[in-house]
Amino acid sequence: MRVSRAGRRNQSLRRASFGAVSIHQTRDLSPHGLHDKTAGRTPPSLKYGRYNFKRHRSDRWTRAGPHPTSHMSPDPVRRRRFDAFHPQLRDNTLPAKMDAFWWRLFTTLGGLLLVAPAQAKSTAYIDGTDLDGVTRQLAVGRTPALYTGDFGDCLGGQSLLNVTKFDAAFYRDNSTVLFHLDGFTNLKSESLMLYISLETYGVPSFNMTVDPCSVGVNSLCPMNASVPITAFAAFQVAADQVSGIPRIAYELPDCDGYARIQLFANSSQTEIGCFQAVLRNGASFSQPKAISSILAIFTAVAVVASFVTAAYGVSLPHMRSHYAHSLSVLVVLETLQSIFFSGALSLPWPSVLTAWWSNFAWASGFIPAPGMVQSVDSFAGISGNTSQVGGAGSTIINNNGGSLVQQIYGRSLAVQTFTNLAKRTPGWAEHFGEVIKRQASDPDDPYAYDWNGNPVAPGMPIPGDWSGFAGTLSVLRIPAADAFMVAFIWLLIVLAIVGSLITAFRFTLEALAKLKWIKPDRFDFFRVHWKDYVRMSLLRTLFIAFPSICIMATFQFAHGGRTGPVAIAAIVFTAILLGTGGLALYALRVRLRFGKFASEPDRILLVRGTFLGCIPSPVPLRLSQIREQEFAERPLGSLPFVHWHFIDDDPNRIKVHHDQPYIERFGWLFARFKLSRWWYFVFWLGYQLVRACFIGAATTSPLAQVFGLFIVDVLSFVVITAINPYEGQRNTTLAVWLLGLAKIATTGLSIAFLPDFSIDRILATIIGVVIVVIQALLTIALIFLIIIGSVSSWFSLTRNREYFTSEKLEDIRIKYFEHVNATAPERIEQAKESLQSKRASSEPDEKPQEPPKESAFSVKSVRRISKIEDEDYDHLADMEPQNAGPSTFNPGPMNRTRRTNSVSSRHSVSSLPRRARSHRTSWSSRDFNSWQAELDRPGTALAQRLNEGHTSNQSTVSAEGVLKHQTSRTSFRATETPVPGSRPMSPAQEEVERKGTEDGRRSDQYAEQERIDEASETSSKYTQ
Repeated sequence: MRVSRAGRRNQSLRRASFGAVSIHQTRDLSPHGLHDKTAGRTPPSLKYGRYNFKRHRSDRWTRAGPHPTSHMSPDPVRRRRFDAFHPQLRDNTLPAKMDAFWWRLFTTLGGLLLVAPAQAKSTAYIDGTDLDGVTRQLAVGRTPALYTGDFGDCLGGQSLLNVTKFDAAFYRDNSTVLFHLDGFTNLKSESLMLYISLETYGVPSFNMTVDPCSVGVNSLCPMNASVPITAFAAFQVAADQVSGIPRIAYELPDCDGYARIQLFANSSQTEIGCFQAVLRNGASFSQPKAISSILAIFTAVAVVASFVTAAYGVSLPHMRSHYAHSLSVLVVLETLQSIFFSGALSLPWPSVLTAWWSNFAWASGFIPAPGMVQSVDSFAGISGNTSQVGGAGSTIINNNGGSLVQQIYGRSLAVQTFTNLAKRTPGWAEHFGEVIKRQASDPDDPYAYDWNGNPVAPGMPIPGDWSGFAGTLSVLRIPAADAFMVAFIWLLIVLAIVGSLITAFRFTLEALAKLKWIKPDRFDFFRVHWKDYVRMSLLRTLFIAFPSICIMATFQFAHGGRTGPVAIAAIVFTAILLGTGGLALYALRVRLRFGKFASEPDRILLVRGTFLGCIPSPVPLRLSQIREQEFAERPLGSLPFVHWHFIDDDPNRIKVHHDQPYIERFGWLFARFKLSRWWYFVFWLGYQLVRACFIGAATTSPLAQVFGLFIVDVLSFVVITAINPYEGQRNTTLAVWLLGLAKIATTGLSIAFLPDFSIDRILATIIGVVIVVIQALLTIALIFLIIIGSVSSWFSLTRNREYFTSEKLEDIRIKYFEHVNATAPERIEQAKESLQSKRASSEPDEKPQEPPKESAFSVKSVRRISKIEDEDYDHLADMEPQNAGPSTFNPGPMNRTRRTNSVSSRHSVSSLPRRARSHRTSWSSRDFNSWQAELDRPGTALAQRLNEGHTSNQSTVSAEGVLKHQTSRTSFRATETPVPGSRPMSPAQEEVERKGTEDGRRSDQYAEQERIDEASETSSKYTQ
């Protein structure tokens, strides 16, 4: 009779401690001592061999009375009850005067409220002697030093019996080996021999041959279809029998080994069954409830921090600038995915690595949901019974002979086993007979532990084999044939969640604004363009999932299987490749269609420098970017190179980081990259596609797969460090340096696992621990950068505030804003122009060049052009032609004091056309000087530190009065520089004044005309 899991958990307090040699089908050893099989009472002497069974002092019953957990009671339910609820406790632990009602009430409250104290009080102990000869008290409910987990059929499902339970354990503290086998067969009658073996770290560590008839396992003597198999045995072993188990198996997490039981038919002397279970030692790197949960929480923080920086504000260039300095979710998930897909290589991995990688599987779409996996099994062509393993007589297995059969059938096993154990354990023979006599007792004792494993699901590799990607997925209990479908289903779920959350966030903001819980203009830009945010977020999610889907699709192609999963993989792979890649190429074409590429000869100079700031190494520099006289010593060498660059047809075209329509359409691709590296997304897609082909498609050739991937990682690291695409420092640190070096180290160390090298499993485990340490440091750095990135995103959300809530963080906040302004694209362009001008001035042979054009000018004089309303031709004579030079034109409040040097202001209002507006006939240059002085008023302390602003938004006016760029209060707002004559701006005000930056929505001609009209209106307002 098989007891349910709940029943076994309730019996966990009564687990057996197997101290002496005992072989039995039914109970002969209770969890706390030996009992007489007829009376159900503990024998007068609790001594058995060299073990003394004792009870904790808190136990209240007497040893002479009935055992409180006697399993010999005819009531099977009562045998599984907890000790505190046993009726026999009433006679021995409570006064006879206590009423039965109060006793039942007491036991009920104790069961509900005092379960843990009751468990602690009912702990039983025994005296045990370990392999070193040390005797100590041992808890009955302790966990073995080594025990088995999930088990499977090591004959590939062709064993002639089905097994529902296979457990084995080694108690190091009292030198006991246990095994338990439950199952059934279709064979009519067959006598067997059992061979139990243990292998740790690739070395046979223990073996034992057992004749079930000689030791009283009646269900296997003989084995037949009418009797269920319930074989249970516990052996005391000597030190030399387990001396082959290395100490690392007990101390290092995730023991690399397995236990195996093989069944041989005596009639044909052939192997008819083989079952193997993975070994465990109670410690593991696989902690999905802890590690995966923590990583998921920090990833969610990074997602929120990145989203709010993209949604807060009304000026897209400023929003993009702050968004570029937040930590990229793509980089975060790429880091987690690269750690997990390290186990996709076709190598015999040590168990420590597969256990460690299981903590990162969720980031790649592998969340072990049993219901989903079972649903995909039938579609992927996987069938079988998940509650058992074996073939139950489906075929006849012929043994190929060998030393194992000769070892088993070379001599009488019963005599051999009896003799060896008698030599190693004095006094064993006397107790052996007593054990056999007590076998027909209780069959529930083998289930009195909770460390047992389960049958492996169909389609899974044999437990104890962690080779390839299938071995990595086996820790998650996901068959390799289901891998792509499971990842694809989770991708669809994530897409639905992303769209739903953004939509819910928008309507939540609307509801809060109507309830006046938030300001009406809070996240106003997002609330207006929320549909665009949903679209870009979905595209960004597919962009992030591109490496994972490509790896799994190519793995599905290489793995094969049924037509359905392969066809879906082909469709999804084609769609995401053409969709994401096509959009990336289209975004590139939209920007580069008005221009051409040109190439120039160049050279790469190798100069002396340092790597990571401390390691001397040659540094490559391009000759077109440097001058030889800038170095104190000549370069170490040079290499020929070709410099490709793009020549735009319109040199004055607006930069990509300020092109608002382009940002709205393709900002999800390039927003985090530098102005000169905005095209990096195309390179990233190509790199990920090549890497996916090596990981997923080259599974049949491990040598080419590993070395090819290593070369790709090295070359990509060199190229990416040279490109240095990210604008934010944290993204550069994580994506370029930390992740790149971790990939190289992981792939390089993985070369040692190739079967061609045949390294020792202990050495492989040591290398695996080194990889775990490297990836753990990378994970810690990732968490640290997420924390810093969330703080910087908090600063970005307060960029419209003059004062900050925390005085301690005020200086850090201001420095962060200064850093954002310093790394703005226009600042970098100014620095380049300044550097070029300095280099040009340092050249003695070259002619001095004109100074670079400034972005601001001073007004020396202004001449009014005649208007249609001017009927007095005398005014035209007063307008003397003057050559207007560069001038600064910043609209703002103006105080007129006098009208010096102005022409006559008299004009005929009655002669104006019907729709003409009354204008000043002219204005003087001194008016503009007064205007300029008004604008130069000193601001606050924060304004003084952040008065740099975005120079691309500064205004210029030509001699003809044409306004080139209007001053944007948005730029002052982003840097918290107050605009003279106006109060601190709110998002709604910024949205209204955003008209001057709408040139991206129109052609350059119409935008220019709009600026002219607005300048004319502003001028007329202040001149009236």
